[in-house]
Amino acid sequence: MPTLFRFLFVCAILAGTVYGAMWALVTFVEPQQRDVTIRIPSERVNPPATGTIDTTGR
Repeated sequence: MPTLFRFLFVCAILAGTVYGAMWALVTFVEPQQRDVTIRIPSERVNPPATGTIDTTGR
């Protein structure tokens, strides 16, 4: 039984350390804002027509 308690204690210490590191990152680190430009090829926005086009307006 002592090995189970030792294992749970080590797991709790590791979880607390990870939680503390995440809390420190959230609290003390401020991300830099910047503009993001993504170029989309015109073929993806306006794909070429396939087949015939109905020009009668029906």
